[in-house]
Amino acid sequence: MDPTSQDAAQASSSARASPMMRRQGRMNATNTGENNSPVSSTASPQEQQQFYHQATYPTSTDLTHLQQCGQSPSPTGRQELPASLHYPPGGYSSQANLQPRFESEQYSFVSEDDMSRFSHRADIHSSSSQSPLVHPSIHSRTSDDHAFNRLRHEHRDSESYNSEANFSSKSDNVRSQYGGSDVDLFGPLRGRDDGRYTGYAPSSDALLSLLENKRSPMPGQQYQYDTTPSVNGNSFTEKNQQVNLYPAWTIEKQVPLTMEEIEGIMIDLTRKFGFQQDNMRNQFEAYMTMLDSRASRMSAVQALLTLHADYIGGEHANYRKWYFAAQLDLDDHMGYHSAPGRDKKVNRNSMAPQPGAVNVEAHDSLAMAEEHWKNRMNQMSHFDRARQVALYMLIWGEASQIRFLPECLSFIYKCADDYYMSPECQQLVNPVPEGEYLRKVVTPLYRFIRDQCYEVQAGKYVKREKDHNEVIGYDDINQAFWSPEGIERIQLDDKSRLVDVHIGKRWTELGRVNWGSAFRKTYIEKRTWLHLAVNFTRIWIIHVVTFWYFTAYNAPFLYMNEGEDEIGVQWSVVALGGAIATAIMLLGVFCEFMFIPLTWSNTSMLIRRLIILVVIFVINFGPTVYICAFNRTGSVSKIIGICQFIISLITTLVFAIVPSNQLFGASSKTTRKNLASQTFTASFPKLNRSDRALSLFLWTLVFLCKLVESYFFLARSFRDPLKALYAERIPNCKDKYLGQSLCTIMPIFTVIIMFFVDLVLFFLDTYLWYVIWNTIFSVFQSFKLGISIWTPWRNIFSRLPKRIYAKLLATADMDIKYKPKVLCSQVWNAIVISMYREHLLSIEHVQRLLYQQVPSENENKRTLKAPTFFVAQEDASLQTEFYPQHSEAERRITFFAQSLSTPIPEPLPVDQMPTFTVLVPHYSEKTLLSLREIIREEDQNTRVTLLEYLKQLHPVEWDNFVRDTKILAEESTMFGSSGGLGLSGESDKESREMGKSKNDDLPFYCIGFKSAAPEYTLRTRIWASLRAQTLYRTVSGFMNYSKAIKLLYRVENPEVVQQFGGNGDRLERELERLSSQKFKFVVSMQRFTKFNKEEMENAEFLLRTYPQLQIAYLDERPPEVEGEGPVVYSVLIDGHCEKMPDGKRKPRFRIRLPGNPILGDGKSDNQNHSIIFTRGEYLQLVDANQDNYLEEALKIRNVLGEFEQFHTPAISPYSAQIESKDVPEPVAIVGAREYIFSENIGVLGDVAAGKEQTFGTLTQRMMAKIGGKLHYGHPDFLNFIYMTTRGGVSKAQKGLHLNEDIYAGMTAFNRGGRIKHTEYYQCGKGRDLGFGSILNFNTKIGTGMGEQMLSREYYYMGTQLPLDRFLTFYYAHPGFHINNIFIMLSVQLFLFSMLFIGAMASSVEICSDVSEDGCVNLVPVYDWIKRCVLSIFIVFFIAFLPLFLQEFMERGFARSIIRLGKHFMSLSPLFEVFVTQIYTNSILTNLSFGGARYIATGRGFATTRTPFALLYSRFAGPSLYLGMRALVMLVFASLTMWVPHLIYFWVSVLALVVSPFIFNPHQFSFVDFLLDYREFLRWLSRGNSRTHVSSWISYCRTLRTRITGYKRKRLGHPSEKLGGDIPKANFWVIFVSEIVFPMIQMMLCVICYMFVRSFPDENAQGEAVFTSGLLRVGVFALGPLILNAGVLAALFGVSIVLGPFMNLCCAKFGSIMAAVAHAVAVLGMVMFFEALWALEAWNTSHAVLGVIAAISVQRFVFKILITFFLTREFKHDETNRAWWTGKWHGRGLGFHAISQPLREYLCKIIEMTMFACDFIMGHVIMFILFPVCLIPWVDRWHSTMLFWLRPSKQIRPPILSAKVRSQRRWVAWTYGVLFAFMFVVFVMLIVGPIVFHQYLPSHLERLVPI
Repeated sequence: MDPTSQDAAQASSSARASPMMRRQGRMNATNTGENNSPVSSTASPQEQQQFYHQATYPTSTDLTHLQQCGQSPSPTGRQELPASLHYPPGGYSSQANLQPRFESEQYSFVSEDDMSRFSHRADIHSSSSQSPLVHPSIHSRTSDDHAFNRLRHEHRDSESYNSEANFSSKSDNVRSQYGGSDVDLFGPLRGRDDGRYTGYAPSSDALLSLLENKRSPMPGQQYQYDTTPSVNGNSFTEKNQQVNLYPAWTIEKQVPLTMEEIEGIMIDLTRKFGFQQDNMRNQFEAYMTMLDSRASRMSAVQALLTLHADYIGGEHANYRKWYFAAQLDLDDHMGYHSAPGRDKKVNRNSMAPQPGAVNVEAHDSLAMAEEHWKNRMNQMSHFDRARQVALYMLIWGEASQIRFLPECLSFIYKCADDYYMSPECQQLVNPVPEGEYLRKVVTPLYRFIRDQCYEVQAGKYVKREKDHNEVIGYDDINQAFWSPEGIERIQLDDKSRLVDVHIGKRWTELGRVNWGSAFRKTYIEKRTWLHLAVNFTRIWIIHVVTFWYFTAYNAPFLYMNEGEDEIGVQWSVVALGGAIATAIMLLGVFCEFMFIPLTWSNTSMLIRRLIILVVIFVINFGPTVYICAFNRTGSVSKIIGICQFIISLITTLVFAIVPSNQLFGASSKTTRKNLASQTFTASFPKLNRSDRALSLFLWTLVFLCKLVESYFFLARSFRDPLKALYAERIPNCKDKYLGQSLCTIMPIFTVIIMFFVDLVLFFLDTYLWYVIWNTIFSVFQSFKLGISIWTPWRNIFSRLPKRIYAKLLATADMDIKYKPKVLCSQVWNAIVISMYREHLLSIEHVQRLLYQQVPSENENKRTLKAPTFFVAQEDASLQTEFYPQHSEAERRITFFAQSLSTPIPEPLPVDQMPTFTVLVPHYSEKTLLSLREIIREEDQNTRVTLLEYLKQLHPVEWDNFVRDTKILAEESTMFGSSGGLGLSGESDKESREMGKSKNDDLPFYCIGFKSAAPEYTLRTRIWASLRAQTLYRTVSGFMNYSKAIKLLYRVENPEVVQQFGGNGDRLERELERLSSQKFKFVVSMQRFTKFNKEEMENAEFLLRTYPQLQIAYLDERPPEVEGEGPVVYSVLIDGHCEKMPDGKRKPRFRIRLPGNPILGDGKSDNQNHSIIFTRGEYLQLVDANQDNYLEEALKIRNVLGEFEQFHTPAISPYSAQIESKDVPEPVAIVGAREYIFSENIGVLGDVAAGKEQTFGTLTQRMMAKIGGKLHYGHPDFLNFIYMTTRGGVSKAQKGLHLNEDIYAGMTAFNRGGRIKHTEYYQCGKGRDLGFGSILNFNTKIGTGMGEQMLSREYYYMGTQLPLDRFLTFYYAHPGFHINNIFIMLSVQLFLFSMLFIGAMASSVEICSDVSEDGCVNLVPVYDWIKRCVLSIFIVFFIAFLPLFLQEFMERGFARSIIRLGKHFMSLSPLFEVFVTQIYTNSILTNLSFGGARYIATGRGFATTRTPFALLYSRFAGPSLYLGMRALVMLVFASLTMWVPHLIYFWVSVLALVVSPFIFNPHQFSFVDFLLDYREFLRWLSRGNSRTHVSSWISYCRTLRTRITGYKRKRLGHPSEKLGGDIPKANFWVIFVSEIVFPMIQMMLCVICYMFVRSFPDENAQGEAVFTSGLLRVGVFALGPLILNAGVLAALFGVSIVLGPFMNLCCAKFGSIMAAVAHAVAVLGMVMFFEALWALEAWNTSHAVLGVIAAISVQRFVFKILITFFLTREFKHDETNRAWWTGKWHGRGLGFHAISQPLREYLCKIIEMTMFACDFIMGHVIMFILFPVCLIPWVDRWHSTMLFWLRPSKQIRPPILSAKVRSQRRWVAWTYGVLFAFMFVVFVMLIVGPIVFHQYLPSHLERLVPI
């Protein structure tokens, strides 16, 4: 063993021999049974009695005494605990000034009158220069103490089991009351409760005085409070000495370097490199925290060694990997020590190697180089190791956006380290000016990054109109440092290369680097669908080739001559699958030329691959040419065909299995060639054998089932309709112009479309089987883990106490004299009381759940009685109510019990656990609900206040809250402070009498208080905030970590309390110190300095409530140089920071940034700027809408154990004994479950919650098992060093990294980091609740997935992952979205196939025998239709399977059936269809046009009614237009070939049209519906005289600007805020998506219509006349456009002539002109439809088909006009108003005023037709919805469906004034009449011709020759 390893082992052994405050011995784990004595028999009597004083439990005598104090008995006959009970296991008030106050019999709760004056309750005055480990002074409080102490006061008849009190007294002096000795119970109870209500709860002192009839405290031993303030805010030890902030890093621990020496190193580095002082102080604190965290569980030497190994030199250190990948070892070996001046040419051959370096040949071997590296690291001194880590941290801490560039950061560090070793640095006399590093190194790089996306206009930064393929982004910059070639491109301002500079001088030259010349695109994120051809080549090969094999084999009649022996032809044609696979590969290679920079290396590689693929294609395709063309029969063709088939199979298997980047000469991992690519893009973590076998087995089952089912259900069943249609010939069919050719190809077109429908269904089948088998495997895994309620061998409740002891407590080093039962009881009671404090449990429930103390046979002893809850859960005879049924308390307790039945890592003792930080990014999320927000309606469309709605959702919790509030009111009255507490001026007796009155209690039950006193209003605000998605809920929830750490330390170390001699303050400070040492909490409030008054007050409230909370924010100051951007600082404050005269807090750290760090979509930049303030080894990333619970926080040590770093071998990581293969891959991310607490809040909230739950449980469980899990945000735990040395916790390029979290997961995965998932830990999570907000979220996810498909990460994973892991990645991520696209594509293709089949069915006779003449055999086709409908139905509804099984496994069969039943009864399948379309539209739109951006979804409660016009404009583009086109096609299909299976399609298509309105609250309220109609008409008409954001014209312009793009923005123009920053899409992308696809759809529709018009009509003479459908559809499609063009030209002349005069007297002249044009357009559209119907001789099906064809033609024409003839759009709407008003001057158009009228004329032609379509479509939708409004009580039942509230608890109708009611009635009557008139007209236009067609003109086609 080398000396360093010996030192490490020796020091580690020494550390283990004397752990801090640890006892020797082991706890006997078998003592968890129901023994009466809670203390081990091995303990002495004194120890037993002493321990009873340390643990407090309510006794049965205590409970009996409550009745004497005025408490009513509980329903069970047992006596109630007071309603104010708060009961944690022990705790102390740290208020030194809270001496007994009962002598005066006065209690003043508070004297101030607003919330801010309560700050003295939590303010901690501490110097800002102190570390956060400096703990609260005597004015702070702890959370779990005082309620427990209150319980002891309330039960004064019992023996006092002070959990911390009387530790200075002898236990034998304290006897129970049966002995007559009085014990002081009041000392520990001074102060308030500081749970989530921050002390605004009933006072323990006041309540006890009330119960004791205001008696003074009884004489006896008082608990002592230290009234001496701690010096400088620091706590005291027993010897009144200042506590070491880093107790594990002391001289006694044999540290290699003292804290002062490390500080000296950092000061020296700061002086030499010009770092900021605050950066140095911040990183010093982070450094020491990291060392202290590691040294607490290993030796100090080992802590430094492992830290250095993780940052710099270890096997998995990113710096080391980069060092070899970039071949810096060769650079160092050659040394450049002999490099001449930088102006001279460097000759590598003439350079002398470094002293002591190995020879060049040996060093060129990677293995030898790595061995040399290890030796160098092993021989390094502790000083150098500490210095290197310090230097890296200082560089990283000030790097700002450069932190996203890990290899760039490594390069900068390398230059700095080389410079430090140079003589120039060592001889430095004067310190480098502060900020030099920021100015010369960071700022130039930052500006290059910023200027890629932004430009300066008028002193403001404006986003450039550049897509990703034109932006050199973070990844492009970073990859320049991956290779020697990239580093060699770095040039100085004099064109010389940086590598030609001596390595010791490069640092000083970094300020002269021209970064613009160094970087280029390394991957081109071109916006195109062709990325899918490259990244997912294997998916297309597997499916397309297999489908070809199946179809070609089953359709020999297509290519074989009947009656001839052509077996060879069949083998050969089937074998063409190999050629197809090769063609797909060739397509992928051609596309790679678009995405990879065409360097010589890349081009040669692609060309080589291309040549090989062409050869393979010829080998696979050539035999078919020979056999089919020259030798169709005979044995030779058969042999060749079989051989070809074998080659085809081999080709297909190789291309499907082997990643494309590993084909044709992959590089070896042991050589230097492509080492960087292998290291940073393909170092995937390995799976162990069992997990890899499971992965292979899963995918084998998936494809085995899929192939069998698809063969028989799809491919084989397709044979009959294919055969029937292939040979079909349509009789008596001829087009006027095209002749019989159309009739000949009609069946072929039908077959082709049916073929594509089957192919799409073939793809969908795979996903279906993946969902099924993944769910089954996950269910079995849950059985194995024991987390299912169906697991038979898990008695989760009866064994819960033993599991608490065995799995949550670190029992290895505990003394054996305390029985496990006693320790478990304290933990359990704390959990129960925490739920009571949150009002989840009533006092009766608490009484039944608590461990209690009962008299034993020995009157001087008490025994511990466990609650019957543990056994009652599994014994039906003992059933009683322990919590409300199906309540939050039940869910939490059940999950806690289930989770402990799973395998859990063993915890470390609290003082040895690693330090971790919770990081919460915050932008504008609500911090704390204001009183106005919770007791007033949001707006006129809201029918209920937030508080009322919450009371309906949580009635039991509100009742518990009110009971608690009444106790507070009673005690305040009793103590004479009624004036401020809501009972003003009344005596105690009068108040109590009034308290008995129902009317007097009414305010409590209505709003939670009787006056506006702050402590009451704040309580109500907190209660509501804890049930909404607020930051306060998140902060207060995750602060449970602090409570959990203190609780665990008390339970595991009962003897520690004795060391404080009964001094509660000093004990509390010690616990706070320990908690602050192990747990940090940072909220990154990006907008902190821009908060309004209310937001700032709420933030200050958080700091006062939780002084240890740290807030990081951005502080902008005016620019130092005019024209430059503002100076930006990253600032950290906490509750200890003193307030300055301006009211702001003095920052702890203030670090200047190179500029505004928010360059991306916000969240990732917000995390990045604040991550430097986090501390410890691990991060938990949490969103501002999450929650946590005490029982989950108790598992934190187990979760951190998942990182597998608790037990480090006592050997140096650089020891020669350790080989590379022995070092396990590090765990980078540990995922956790999320409970969606917004479930059960209506159907939409529950659907959204269900999707999150299944993804976070069933899916994640298997993905983690088989190696496919990534990082999905929150509440994942991250390995701090691993992630921050690899680019951070997210990526930040604007748009591209919209879903920022998953990129961190992909980076970690690609670089070898393992990602795990925990089943036993969960956090709460809020989800969207309203229709709009849910779909906004889905849109964000969909557009983000579109961006992911463009990313290089998908390219790396898609082309390099092994097949099974690639399939896992694909189907869990992009495959889900592509599956949604295929679902909607299958629906549309199926409708087009129905269009063709219906056209044939409506035109010719149908028969069942293909041999019959004059008819068409469509019977097999009808069977195919039924199978397709069934397939699409199954694919849609398989989405409910995971939720059903998840609920079934964790809550039982009944709960799962009820939940699913509620979903179906609430029409959630309609919502699922709509969501699928939204996903599809968002990803299609993004891949075509871009525009991905963060959408603030808004997560409030969805109780507000959204107007019809707003819903229409939001969803018309994504879904309504498509839905209406599909609905018309479905009408045609139903008219021509009805089958019952089409009912499902009717439901699905209607869902696309009516879902936004079905799920709109109070949509069917009769009056509101008619008011909606008025608003809809106004929306259609406004915006033509003056600007209006909510108008049809604004909506219409926005639709077309995604094609045209905007003109350059003029800053300051008032109406330009109407336009967003949408860049114009690439022309070819627009051409394909907006021209090609609509053209194909138009051709299909026109062909169908031409076919039905190809059958002869009879003229007047009875002769057959053949007409052309093409002419007719052209007339009726283009006729309305021509009519509109003429009307618009006339109106333009009128507006030009009359406009200047009419605008003077008539402000609405423009609106009148627009109304005339719009009316003509609508009437023209209607008349043309009726004329078409008449020409079709009132044949409804043909008329509908004609409308379909006309719509498709109009749509295509509009696309042509917009794409080719419209220039860019102005961001303002001046041109629209100029057109209607005739006033073109003064519009700010400049020279554009000449060209704009012509452009606007084209726009108006398009707009008129679009207006007519929107007018008619909006009315049709309202006509569909209106009959529902006529159903009695429909609004009540609709609300029941949406909100899941019983009718008895329905939300009341709005309370309106008489005037408003009268106005609403008048408007409803007026517009009701208009609506009825329009409805009658609509019905007559449709029904009239059908009913009265015999009275209408017929055979008009004879008169009109079209």
